[in-house]
Amino acid sequence: MQILIIEDETKIAHILRQGLMEDSYSVDLAKDGEEGWEKVMINSYDLIIMDIMLPKMDGFTLCKKIREKNIHTPILMLTARDAIEDKIEGLDAGADDYVTKPFSFTEISARIRALLRRGNKTEPVILQLADLVLNPATKEVKRNNRNLNLTAREYALLEYFMRNPNTVLSKTRLLEHVWDYQYEGLSNIVETYIKYLRQKLKTDKSSHELIHTVRGLGYILKTKAN
Repeated sequence: MQILIIEDETKIAHILRQGLMEDSYSVDLAKDGEEGWEKVMINSYDLIIMDIMLPKMDGFTLCKKIREKNIHTPILMLTARDAIEDKIEGLDAGADDYVTKPFSFTEISARIRALLRRGNKTEPVILQLADLVLNPATKEVKRNNRNLNLTAREYALLEYFMRNPNTVLSKTRLLEHVWDYQYEGLSNIVETYIKYLRQKLKTDKSSHELIHTVRGLGYILKTKAN
């Protein structure tokens, strides 16, 4: 599942991102309200975590703008402002939950699971391409009705591909969405995991390739090569 974190405190943003990626989520970061707004308009997220005290556009305003666009993605507000009035304002602006800093990551993780169980009714429950089926709720993956045993990173990579089918994804884009920044120096990490995925997606000799290399550009998930 894809989560957007809108947080101007770099340390907090990266702690959250690292923890969520270890839980097999795909995570985007935005450092201010305007950047967050742009990402929401471009991408489809399963959940948004946002601070209230954001540069350029505060969280209350951003939350209202998102809801005015009839985007029903669950929103978790994360902030140091713990006054009851602030919580009420955040919830009235359209937030689904509210957590104050300092926080425990285990609490954040539990609240995220609760919000995702409610679901974003505008999003499809099951992702499917040909005979490949991925259930984001259970993290179950099947091809040709056979269960695939994927690692957390393999699952995150495949889910990102399945949320962007028939789209060329560059190595840089895959690194940004599936790996943390610490992996940027490992030049072959993407290629290595693409190889792992291809092997596991080959459930039998008749299984056709789904992940294709686009020379010089990246990779694409589609049913047939050109």
